[in-house]
Amino acid sequence: MAHKITLCVLFGGQSSEHEVSRVSAASVIKNLDKEKYEIVTIGITKDGEWFMYRGPVEKIASGEWEKVNNPRAVLSPDARTGGIIKITDGETTMARIDVVFPVLHGLYGEDGTVQGLLELANIPYVGSGVLASSLAMDKAYAKLVFKHVGIPQADWEVFYRNELKEMAQVVDRVEARFGYPCFIKPSNAGSSVGITKAHNRRELEEGLLIAAQHDRKIIVEEFINGREIECSVLGNDEPEASVLGEIIPSREFYDYDAKYNDDTSELIIPASLPEETADKIREYAVKAFKALDCSGFSRVDFFVHKETGEIYINEVNTIPGFTNISMYPKLWEASGLSYTSLLDRLIELALDKKKNY
Repeated sequence: MAHKITLCVLFGGQSSEHEVSRVSAASVIKNLDKEKYEIVTIGITKDGEWFMYRGPVEKIASGEWEKVNNPRAVLSPDARTGGIIKITDGETTMARIDVVFPVLHGLYGEDGTVQGLLELANIPYVGSGVLASSLAMDKAYAKLVFKHVGIPQADWEVFYRNELKEMAQVVDRVEARFGYPCFIKPSNAGSSVGITKAHNRRELEEGLLIAAQHDRKIIVEEFINGREIECSVLGNDEPEASVLGEIIPSREFYDYDAKYNDDTSELIIPASLPEETADKIREYAVKAFKALDCSGFSRVDFFVHKETGEIYINEVNTIPGFTNISMYPKLWEASGLSYTSLLDRLIELALDKKKNY
């Protein structure tokens, strides 16, 4: 029998997307080919503690994994060891790892921090590197990159938490520039956490304060009356774009609850769009992927204006959701790549990147 690849799946984490990460990781583990991979799972609690978990995968999704007596385990940054330090009753043992899949959404997982640790450890890992991860995570800087390479997007302005001391001045600026409705977003957050839509001055003030709870940097964005279109991108230096999907939110916009807690949102695959529009979105998706220097995989989100048909990029997600209702794997399934084959391809890309970059 061929040598199995030792794959470490990281899940949980300290971000507001901890629960989503657990569900994504459970889905990934269930769909991995057990004949190809020796799977090691490490859970990170909301407090930032690392533990090796060997119990039923269902307890990862539910959060019950933390109730098990798990040994502490951390990734060693020592490039000579390239593995995990397991700590049991004060004794340490080292286990080598071939590749890591960080199924970590949001801060301290998708923003370049874990990627930097893995670079130090000299361990191949699935997904984008430090620069691309941090750029894509910070919407304000990603927008500057998109503007530089000529990808259309909604108009925006950045505010900082300390500016909210003069709330009336901030609100006056927003009203003069954007009017209502408008969107307020923390610059560094995912899964629509902390995002609100303001229809009036009171809602704008509330939205700014909510966003400020998640990040010191806040984006206010013009409202685009658009259809929500998503595209999955896969590859390293020669990335490919999937068929497109459309989201019909169950709420006024596709917020956290609509994504993960409400199964009445509708996913339409493939999206019903003119061929020329679909091709342009796929082109923009690959262009954005390359502009941020992404690798492995990303989901690129767009708006298509309901009246004019104009295309606007929204954001790039470097570790998109992998739950059973997530758009990224569904789009590749519709493109002819099964969930299990997609995971194989992501791990191949991680190993190729380490070899060739």
